[in-house]
Formats: sequence, C-alpha cells, structure tokens
Amino acid sequence: MTRKRLQARCLCGGVRIDADFDEVEIAACHCDSCRRWTAGPFLTVDGAKNVVPAGVDALGIYRSSDWGERGFCRNCGTPLFWRSVDGEHYALSATAIDNLGEPPFVRQIFVDSKPHWYAFANQTEMMTGAEFFAKVAPTQEEPHG
Repeated sequence: MTRKRLQARCLCGGVRIDADFDEVEIAACHCDSCRRWTAGPFLTVDGAKNVVPAGVDALGIYRSSDWGERGFCRNCGTPLFWRSVDGEHYALSATAIDNLGEPPFVRQIFVDSKPHWYAFANQTEMMTGAEFFAKVAPTQEEPHG
C-alpha cells in the first residue's frame, strides 16, 4: 500500500499540517460539537499518520471533550483537525487540504445528531454516535466531541 502525503493549511497560511494517509476518503461528522465548531458538518479525511505541524505558534488546541481535541489557527480561526486525546485517531479538515483531488465521500457519523433540515445526496455509510463509539472506542461512553 502506498501512502499519500497531504498538506492542510489555514486561511491566513499561518499554520500548515502535513500528514500521511493510507486511504484518502471523505467523511462527515454531524455531532453537536462539530456542527457548532464549523457552522455545519465537519468534512474530514480520517486516519492521518506522521502528522507534522508547522506554524505551531499560531496553532490553537481546544480540548472539546474527555476524549477529543480540536486544532485551529489562532489568527484566522480556520478549523484544521480533530484528534483523540490518546493520539490514536486523527482527522484533517478536508476543506483545508491543498490538492485533495476527487476522493470518494464514504461515511457520515453521528447521523442521529444531524438536524432534519439538511442532507447529502451521496450514498454513504451512515453511523449513529453509538455505532461510531463501538467501532473506535468500544470501552468509551457516548460523549460528543
């Protein structure tokens, strides 16, 4: 398997994140925290490895739950990534990645938290919050964030 190196950057260019991915696929999170943070569903490329940030003086980290943290530019406010506190799961903002190409949109999580007034037309895997936690953190309770 060939890994692909991608680079995300904020609106002002003050923070850059380089990361490797085994697969480049788009996912959407509809949890309350992501929707509040991004003013809509958070579109991501999951599974980042070998993550290297640049411009760390402008990189803000917000611990949004007992198990999750969000990275953003403190200068322009761009949401850049979500990661688990233990570092096992890392997702870069798909909309912040340069030269993303045309990856498939494959998954939506926290569909039980999604408001009824929007829906994607794409056919994707649909996971509730409980199904997501059972997959990535079988011993976790069901916090958002």
